[in-house]
Amino acid sequence: MAGGTESGGLSRSCILIIVVASVERFAYKGVASNLVTYLTDVAKLNTSSAAKNVNSWCGVTSMLPLLGAFLADSYWDRYSTILVSSLLYIVGLASLTVSALLWAFTPINKTIFEAALFSSLYLISMAQGGYNPCLQAFGADQLEKEDQHLPCSRKENENIEKKSKFFQWWYFGICSGSLMGVTLMSYIQDNFGWGWGFAIPTIGMALSAICFSCGTHLYVRKKTKVTEQPTEAMVHSIKETVKKAVRGRIRLSPKEEEVAELELQDKPLIDAFPTTESSFDEGVNKEEPRLIDARVILKLLPVWTMLLMFAVIFQQPATFFTKQGMAMKRNIGNNFMIPPATLQSAITISIILLMPLYDKAIIPALRMITGNEKGINVLQRMGIGMLLSVVAMVVAALVETKRIDMSRKGEAVPLSIFWLLPQYILLGVSDVFTVVGMQEFFYTQVPTRMRSIGIGLYLSVFGVGSFLSALLITVIELITTSGGNECSWFSDDMREARLDNYYWLLALSGSICLMSFISLCKHCTNESCK
Repeated sequence: MAGGTESGGLSRSCILIIVVASVERFAYKGVASNLVTYLTDVAKLNTSSAAKNVNSWCGVTSMLPLLGAFLADSYWDRYSTILVSSLLYIVGLASLTVSALLWAFTPINKTIFEAALFSSLYLISMAQGGYNPCLQAFGADQLEKEDQHLPCSRKENENIEKKSKFFQWWYFGICSGSLMGVTLMSYIQDNFGWGWGFAIPTIGMALSAICFSCGTHLYVRKKTKVTEQPTEAMVHSIKETVKKAVRGRIRLSPKEEEVAELELQDKPLIDAFPTTESSFDEGVNKEEPRLIDARVILKLLPVWTMLLMFAVIFQQPATFFTKQGMAMKRNIGNNFMIPPATLQSAITISIILLMPLYDKAIIPALRMITGNEKGINVLQRMGIGMLLSVVAMVVAALVETKRIDMSRKGEAVPLSIFWLLPQYILLGVSDVFTVVGMQEFFYTQVPTRMRSIGIGLYLSVFGVGSFLSALLITVIELITTSGGNECSWFSDDMREARLDNYYWLLALSGSICLMSFISLCKHCTNESCK
């Protein structure tokens, strides 16, 4: 069988790709989870500048996969894109390691050090632009070629079962890699130095690239036909669709609805956001496939927009949550100090523990309440996660208010860092609902030939959310320090900082986006009932 497929399980190529993805997450989280500490303690940036730099870097890292997906689906093949991106990834991590070692052992001009640091980080971002959207889609490609002797119905059932199993193990793999990266690397960075802290992810990524290339003979590889040029077709079709939307002339005939449904898997977006059944203008029959693709992409945008504040909230663990932890009691006994970034592992642990419960307990309970065989649909799943993220911000604000009160009263023993665990756990639970729901939503609601673009759209939510987070910090700084007022919400002195106000603002903004999301979903439901 293709790719070394074994009966009743995943192929060897799928297992190898899951392992490679797990190691990549280990390397990425080993750098990203504690980066704000590196920027404040080593690069000597102030708290707000460090947070903005981390958010901007995360934003670029999450946005570039959209470009990488277009290029991979248009002109390159996924295998070559992954291989080249892996090499670029290793160069970026190696450069980061060298800059950390040189800064630690030899005198370097601060400007040169910062240039080398950020060049290395954005080289990693470029690598992720091709790596992230292609690896998961490439893994799913391995499941599509089955034994030709099997009956069609059996092949279809087995393929569905294997695809479900692949995505489950994929998520387990990246969660495991993330957990190791957050817990192990933050401890090494805080206790053994940043040279080792960056060198180990570099070595891990190099080993994963070697393993991936060694499995070349196992892979099912799809070649991209350059003549199709879906990127140009998509740009052209979006322009045509917008023009017709302005004129009020975009409509799908029953026949075209059927074509669109055949292009999408599961429940297509056209069902969730129904349209009036009529016909396109005359003369556009030649553009039908392109217009259908563009129409589906455009219909994703309202949901995409409503999720942006969730993405802003999800930037907090790697930035201000970590700074909170640095100002709290972190010691266990006399010798062991908890690295603040380690608490991010609570998010991953919550995900790993909740995933089995979700299928075994939560879905059956929701099925009894809703009467829906799936328990809840994907939009409802995302809405629940958005609600939990707002609750996490409320809890974070209350804990921060208590910490500030204790520090200003001169308490001998500061608040324990374990008070931060509830907000981390709540964000982990919201991840199971919203992030997993987003992956399913953006993967299934695009035509099958554009799966990489669907994954790129999902990742771009977090990219734009990161930029919004950086912009929000800048605006708040300008407002809170205007008129000669030196008391910034993001003061380096954590006794003067007012992160609780920032968390309340995020909770309010998240609530507004949640209400808008619910209104959008109700509007779609009402239309579908007409």
